[in-house]
Amino acid sequence: MERYNFKEIEEFSQERWEKAKIYKTPENPEKKFYLLEMFAYPSGDMHIGHTRNYVIGDTVWRYKKMQGYDLLHPFGWDAFGLPAEQAAIKKGESPKKWTYGNIATSRNTLKRLQISYDWDREIITAEPEYYRWNQWLFLKLFEKRLVYREKSFVNWCDSCKTVLANEQVIGGKCWRCGTSVRKKEMEQWFIKITAYAERLLNDIDKLDGWPENVKTMQRNWIGRSEGAEIDFYTEDGYKLPVFTTRPDTLFGVTFISIAPEHPYARSIDKEEVKKYIDNALMMSEIERQSEEREKTGVPTGRFAIHPFTGEKIEIWVADYVLASYGTGIVMGVPAHDQRDFEFAKK
Repeated sequence: MERYNFKEIEEFSQERWEKAKIYKTPENPEKKFYLLEMFAYPSGDMHIGHTRNYVIGDTVWRYKKMQGYDLLHPFGWDAFGLPAEQAAIKKGESPKKWTYGNIATSRNTLKRLQISYDWDREIITAEPEYYRWNQWLFLKLFEKRLVYREKSFVNWCDSCKTVLANEQVIGGKCWRCGTSVRKKEMEQWFIKITAYAERLLNDIDKLDGWPENVKTMQRNWIGRSEGAEIDFYTEDGYKLPVFTTRPDTLFGVTFISIAPEHPYARSIDKEEVKKYIDNALMMSEIERQSEEREKTGVPTGRFAIHPFTGEKIEIWVADYVLASYGTGIVMGVPAHDQRDFEFAKK
């Protein structure tokens, strides 16, 4: 029996499909569908992880095509960053030569896989034709005072020497190189998302099927909540502004929890607290907010004074509190909040 020569069949079919331009976006589409996967980092060759991502998009393309849609399915290369530059330096090549060489190799790989991209609509973020629009948009935001500089903690990889998104921190390690990630305070640019908070929050409620912890992360990232800020004072007079969405539960407060990143938490010269903070800062905000994960904390040995009753309220450092949400300090009310109840029981 003659063996199946897949290489010969593949090359023949791919050549026909290339000439027929079966993935090209129609000039005058009727039933429109826009499909986009995340851009690839061209800091090396394609691997099975890329295949996993892009085959999913390809499957969607083919499914929608069979439903009669005219699809726009572009592709891009996230080429203008430190990962590609550092990889090039390690190889002793110029970043441009290294990056564009990887793009050529990876593009050929995707074409051989017959991922359904319209290659006439390819974007490379390192090209002036692309990033000039990033610059234009930034200047427009700056003119409208929608960008500002501020110090904040970021996920930092000492090996890659770059900031990582929460999604790129897996088990406290860099998703790219496996180095332990640490929190680092840096001054950086922020976009004033809160100016559009209402619209963004309303749209999150439309995301059917999304994991609740991811939607919670998005809400926290947007940073808009309705509530009140109540000032507690420590025994030595330090003000702790507490943000709460339930000011009506103030008389039920039994403890206060502070984010590990908060300056007051980091000012506590206590070995147990310092060790806890170091461990907490190894986790991403997504991990810390996970519903499946047990909430933890450490007592500081310090107390705040209740603004109305005058009672002493114990102060804890807790990893479920995020510095990016509210003031980074929350009040614990076990009688009115399930999370506070479970934390207090421990």
